[in-house]
Order: sequence, then structure tokens, then C-alpha cells
Amino acid sequence: MTVPTVVVHRDQEILAKAVAARLVTRLVDVQSARGGAHVVLTGGGVGTAALAEVAATPAHAAVDWDHLDIWWGDERFLPAGHEERNETGARAVLLDRMHVDERRVHPMPAAEEGLSPEDAAELYASELRAATHPDDHGEVPSFDVLMLGLGPDAHVASLFPGMPALYERRPVVAVRGAPKPPPNRVTLTLPAIQTAREVWIIAAGESKAKAVRLALSDAGPVQVPGAGARGRQRTLFLLDRAAAKELPAEIARPASP
Repeated sequence: MTVPTVVVHRDQEILAKAVAARLVTRLVDVQSARGGAHVVLTGGGVGTAALAEVAATPAHAAVDWDHLDIWWGDERFLPAGHEERNETGARAVLLDRMHVDERRVHPMPAAEEGLSPEDAAELYASELRAATHPDDHGEVPSFDVLMLGLGPDAHVASLFPGMPALYERRPVVAVRGAPKPPPNRVTLTLPAIQTAREVWIIAAGESKAKAVRLALSDAGPVQVPGAGARGRQRTLFLLDRAAAKELPAEIARPASP
């Protein structure tokens, strides 16, 4: 796994704008080299704000949205269109404003009658397998960018400390009894996350400072899931100053003015 690079921005607003600019640049570079790209979106306050900033910047026109495969790292197992679903937020601030190819938008299944979280996980795993190519690593595509939020308890996606999902080798699993509502979720596992070319952990606010410090330590991923979220080619911790406040100065690299 790659050694993380830490980049610190002045505040959450600047962080969201910087993540958006970085994402557009990365997608354009990948598409220029290979034609298409795979991105994994996250939810949460700063994650959704970054997607809104992508929509707000004129530079988004440089992305070939018709040739972008869009995935999610986790999802709350709630009915389609529910305001707490990550998909709902992403569509509202970004996807419904872009000319995306809906065949390349891959939301995790929503809760409906007769479908369990375990069924949803199996369906998503099948969809991921169908999108792989011979040069991919394992049962998921080689995601070009996989974005994750970080909880105050250092959880990423819906991988909460000490829970059974952290021992899984399957790429997608159901989570029941999550410590934060709603209790039922679907999530990528650490093995799936670690196949990504780049993993970006995005965190803002003082409440995340301890989790950031732990995720950058030598802690084990069962106790600190964020410590296991690493990309094959690059890992970035994109933070605001408040989230970076517990890091030593030699680790936290301020962003260029």
C-alpha cells in the first residue's frame, strides 16, 4: 500500500473547491490517456460539497461525462430517492446537472420489498465484476479515484471499528447494526478499496482531528478502518486545518496558495 500524502487547506469551503479541481483534473488526465474512467463517490457534508463545486466550476466541461463510470463506496439501505442516500445527494448537486450516461451510473440497490441488504450487496458485487477487465486487480474495476469520508470514529465507507465487515474478503457486503443510523447499509470492503489506483480521504472539522491522526498512524484497520484505506498508486488525505490540528507539522503539508 502507498504511503499517504497529506494536503491541508485553510477551511472546509476551500477544501471542497480544491477537491473538485483535483477531481476534474484527474478525470481529464485519465480519459485523455485511456478514453474512459472509473470514479467512486462519497457522501457526507464535505464530500457532497465537493461534488457541488464540480458542478459549479466551468472546468467540468472538460470531463467526458458520457465515458465516466460512477460508483459508490457505500450506501444507506433506504428506499430510492430517500434524502439520506448518498446517491440522492450526488444526483441533486452534480449528476442531474451533467450529461451522464445512465448506463454508466451504478448506484447501490435501494431498499424495496423482498430485497435484503445481503441481496443488494450480491447484486452490486455482480455489477462490479461485470465491469472488470483482464488488467484489473480482483473482482472490481481499477477505480481511478475512490473518494472516502472519515468519521469521528475513523470509519470509512460503512466500515465501522470492530465490525464483521472488516474481516471480509468479498468486495461488497451488507452491514447490519451500524452504530450510526440507519443500521442497515451496503459497503465496499477494504480489499475492494485497496484495488483503487488512487484513494482520497476527505475530512473537515475539528471533530475529525483524532480520527485523522489515528488513520495516519500504524493502527490496525479493524480498530481504525481509515488506516486500511490506501490506494495502489497514491493515497491522499485532503483536509482542512481543523481536521489536521493533531498532526505533526512535518506530516501536514499546507496547500500552495
